[in-house]
Amino acid sequence: MLHLKNTGFVPQDTGEILERARILGKGCIIRDCRVSTKYIEFDVSISKSRLDILLEKLTVIAPLDHARLVEEEDINKEEGVQKGISYFNDERFWEAHEVLEGVWKKSYEGEKELVQGIILIAAALVHYQKAENLICLSILKRAEEKLSRSGGMYHSIDVDQMRKKLHQIIDTEKIFLFTI
Repeated sequence: MLHLKNTGFVPQDTGEILERARILGKGCIIRDCRVSTKYIEFDVSISKSRLDILLEKLTVIAPLDHARLVEEEDINKEEGVQKGISYFNDERFWEAHEVLEGVWKKSYEGEKELVQGIILIAAALVHYQKAENLICLSILKRAEEKLSRSGGMYHSIDVDQMRKKLHQIIDTEKIFLFTI
């Protein structure tokens, strides 16, 4: 996972950015691109020996913020929730989705549905970062359904506040980012 600093791009630029990155990164696989207010995020498969070359080439798009290997982690539930919140609030929705799936696997009954709702919000916002707003709204509606029987606090997440924001987005069809 590569994160370049966003120097003024918007989600509607993802197609153009992805095309440029693929031209610059011949010989590696650049699967996807997402644009947040902070980052341009790429899913990349590349050997470690070629990573520095790719990073140097991509600086014509924007400067590097950070790169990290993303793999499934076996972490305890509390740490997973805290990482998920941190990634979500840093607009790293794909990573939030991934770490919260680990939490979901360790959850039971009603908690499982609540965590799945949060995962769906993160997944929806991944699509928003790719300017796929209709897909985003569709997934947010599924998230709203999953969260319909939840309320109060989940760890440090105010579920009622999150549901209000979700309802506002769905009602107005105007997507905005929020923290949890």
